[in-house]
Amino acid sequence: MAAVDLVAEFPQPAGAARWAEVMARFAAGLGAQGRRVVLVTSGGTKVPLEARPVRFLDNFSSGRRGATSAEAFLAAGYGVLFLYRARSAFPFAHRFPPQTWLSALRPSGRAASGLLSLEAEEKALPGFAAALRSYQEAEAAGTFLAIEFTTLADYLHLLQAAAQALNPLGSSAMFYLAAAVSDFYVPVSEMPEHKIQSSGGPLQITMKMVPKMLSPLVKDWAPKAFIISFKLETDPFIVIDRARNALEIYRHQVVVANILDSRRSFVVIITKESETKLLLSEEEVGKGIEIEEKIVDDLQSRHTAFIHDKN
Repeated sequence: MAAVDLVAEFPQPAGAARWAEVMARFAAGLGAQGRRVVLVTSGGTKVPLEARPVRFLDNFSSGRRGATSAEAFLAAGYGVLFLYRARSAFPFAHRFPPQTWLSALRPSGRAASGLLSLEAEEKALPGFAAALRSYQEAEAAGTFLAIEFTTLADYLHLLQAAAQALNPLGSSAMFYLAAAVSDFYVPVSEMPEHKIQSSGGPLQITMKMVPKMLSPLVKDWAPKAFIISFKLETDPFIVIDRARNALEIYRHQVVVANILDSRRSFVVIITKESETKLLLSEEEVGKGIEIEEKIVDDLQSRHTAFIHDKN
């Protein structure tokens, strides 16, 4: 899908040009250091049903996989461009929802002017200090950049801008496309301007298929990059075939196949030549190890081989 079609079909979000410049500077700076950079997309897209939207088509994605994976990539030395759904899971913070720290944190007495001093028992927020340090270290090092989207149009435009920013890095760039992108949308030209009225009776909506951005990403936007997509199904009997079909159609490097009910503990890494099962044991689950750590470790090795092959 050409860029002109993207603009015609999906309104460009406010600030898109500014974010494109920010992403380009981020990628160029890390590329100059010789650091690998990964784009992690995370969370679901929202599709408006009205021009002045009150109602939306949404999905269940919490963004947990993307957030946890971003942490693992940072620990592995990657620069991480994190394109995430607003208010979805965020790296280093998603394990600590507000209800946990609102009850655990308390003012610790008088602090210097302009400062707020807080304290908490370590057992009340286990891992909080380490997560905070990791986030602040990545921020200080300039290896982490987070950009949020809400609607499908936001996501598509920002994905294209991110791809253009990472394209100059060649094979050192990775795309880890974990976002749950809507398959259907209502074109702007076909949306009612105002809120759909229930007084009109039962609602029938005809939606168009969302163009697959994986095709222009692989062919045009970042043709030298290492690209991973995800295939989530509820039927275990079709997921491998669907993943292999995606590899055949789009000609990218890896599909991570997973089933809805077991996605937290089991995935299959699928390439043109291989299928690798990654499974968390009960012991690993008890230790707090997450499947994303295994996914990122596997993909890091594959990315290294990919770079060597290209060079």
